[in-house]
Amino acid sequence: MLNIYAMESGKRELVECDVIAPGVWVNLENPSDLEIGKVCEETGIPEDMIKAALDEEERAHIDNDGDYTLIVIDIPVINEEKDTYVYSTLPLAIIYSDKYFLTVCLRETSVLGDFVNNAVRNFDVNKRTRFIYQILYANATKYLHYLKLIDRTASRIQQSLHRALKNTELIKLLDLDKALVYFSTSLLSNQVVIDRMRQLSAIKHYEADSDLLDDVIIENKQAIEMASIYREVLSGTMDTFASVISNNQNIVMKLLTAITILLTIPTLIASLWGMNTGVPFEGEIYGFWIILGVIVVILVPVIIIMIRKRMF
Repeated sequence: MLNIYAMESGKRELVECDVIAPGVWVNLENPSDLEIGKVCEETGIPEDMIKAALDEEERAHIDNDGDYTLIVIDIPVINEEKDTYVYSTLPLAIIYSDKYFLTVCLRETSVLGDFVNNAVRNFDVNKRTRFIYQILYANATKYLHYLKLIDRTASRIQQSLHRALKNTELIKLLDLDKALVYFSTSLLSNQVVIDRMRQLSAIKHYEADSDLLDDVIIENKQAIEMASIYREVLSGTMDTFASVISNNQNIVMKLLTAITILLTIPTLIASLWGMNTGVPFEGEIYGFWIILGVIVVILVPVIIIMIRKRMF
């Protein structure tokens, strides 16, 4: 989908327009080949730059090709699958020059949603450097929001596991752990991009935007720390539940072993007196009770030993 935005004359509001002209913001969301061709033809931007963000495996980086600068960052996304949410990351490309500003992503993203809805303060498409910083800040904030959601989801799953250990909950914890791995890797890559931006001469840095850049760095580093902490906590939780499952399995096996031993003793003795040969107490009136007494005499000390060994 191709959307073109420009600042309304005399106002600080974003409006949608139909023509690609200098000073506009072109937003591509899962664009078709026809839309990519149109943008390349009218802006002169190389096609490989636009398609960089259409590769899910593209990593965060900065590239400069003459008049155009490409900034690729990883953004957090959330997908709904059946009765759960799956967190992942996707590349978002920012391409700009003196005339044009483009954003490219494989899907509609909430990171850019506030800009489209005019919900960002001091936002102006014509102020390119500030726009880039604001996107980075919105992205770091979105990471923090999703990390808190992951933490809350993990807490609910842990409470459910306290009541009963189920494979479904453990698989959900595994999915959250995988999401935290993606988030940690992407945040670290984004931090490298942010650090390089400060040294890149192709980006014009203004004193008025220095505080915003500092906020971006702080938010991104906070997200990195939170992702690391949550990942360690979740890994520790999964290890604990794995130990609990193993311990419960050992308890069950020990109980079954004890029951098997107790059942084996009377079965063995009864089998000996069930042979078709002469056996002690054969033909005795109280033979059955004598054999039963022998079984009890053997079982009682065995049970006492098992209780002392905590096999029950």
